[in-house]
Amino acid sequence: MIRDAEGYAGFIDSLRRFVRERLIPREAEVAARDEVPGDIVAAMAAQGMFGYSIPQAYGGAGMTTEELILAALELSQCSVAFRARVGTNTGIGSEALVADGTEAQKRRYLPGLASGELTGCFALTEPEAGSDATALRTTAVRDGDEYVLNGEKCFITNAPLADVFTVMARTDPNEAGARGITAFIVERGAQGLSTGQAYDKMGQAGSPVSAVYFQDCRVPAANIIGGREGQGFKTAMKVLNKQRIHLAALCIGPAIRMLDDTMRFVAQRRQFGKPLMDFQLVQAMIADCNTEIQAARALVLQTARARDEGRDVTLDASMCKYFASEMCGRVADRCVQMHGGYGYIADYGIERFYRDVRLFRLYEGTSQIHQLTIARHTLTQAGHTPGR
Repeated sequence: MIRDAEGYAGFIDSLRRFVRERLIPREAEVAARDEVPGDIVAAMAAQGMFGYSIPQAYGGAGMTTEELILAALELSQCSVAFRARVGTNTGIGSEALVADGTEAQKRRYLPGLASGELTGCFALTEPEAGSDATALRTTAVRDGDEYVLNGEKCFITNAPLADVFTVMARTDPNEAGARGITAFIVERGAQGLSTGQAYDKMGQAGSPVSAVYFQDCRVPAANIIGGREGQGFKTAMKVLNKQRIHLAALCIGPAIRMLDDTMRFVAQRRQFGKPLMDFQLVQAMIADCNTEIQAARALVLQTARARDEGRDVTLDASMCKYFASEMCGRVADRCVQMHGGYGYIADYGIERFYRDVRLFRLYEGTSQIHQLTIARHTLTQAGHTPGR
């Protein structure tokens, strides 16, 4: 749903210019420094990028799902590091509070997250609880008006920078699976909380990711998101359902960028006396790329509109994330192929995108987990009950 078509069109034009004039020219610098420079962070904050999906009552833009998706399509047509810097605030780092936080919690944290003054992150994954998120071992034991947290999280985007951590921990050791999990807000500086050194990664330079450690970390009971124990996994699923649609859009933007850059290359590069774009097998790869990009875009926008209408999009969100992330990987591979040897060296930037987008098929549910989810929901809707 677009609330103000004319005003939103102006916003998209402004965002497109910002990406092309301010962000794309700094991509090589970000990759070399392995960080997004402070002046760019400040400029993105001034553009309101940290608060896209945070309600207006708390300083954000209050975007609908469709508006968020269209913005993501533009923002993600530059280095992944830029959107990752703001992405936890306007996505998984704030969404638990938006979805289930108490009014006091929202007023305490959301304005800072919306302005970019605070950086948020979402701490769910653990060394032994990745695809099986219900197997988490981080514990939270009640002690008076506080909980004592112990455990380890891994692969947490923006953890080295984060001021506010959304943490899933097991408060009821007698409840297996999802029912004993509770969501907490933990602030940087809490005694017993620490973050590891940022990982040395295959790609996405400039987007810091690390482990998070809890060693007798004391958290006020008032920091349970929503104020109730045992609701954490339901909160996490609300966060991920929306974020998977968002992430699907963030897979489409890089595919658009890679294809645009590749078309410019094949229009200029000549072999056998003519431009590469004149060769039919090159044209076939271009056709496959554009067709899949448009199919992903249509699926994601359809799902975004369904969510805005209040419909259950659990199945649709999984299909979006699965198809868009796999599509982006295929586009990246074809674009490297069309660049030939130049696609394998750093001069043209396509090899960086190739490495960056590989992660899309792993986080927020691997492709294989989404295949299982899609199949289970599809069979159930048809009246069948699949076994595990």
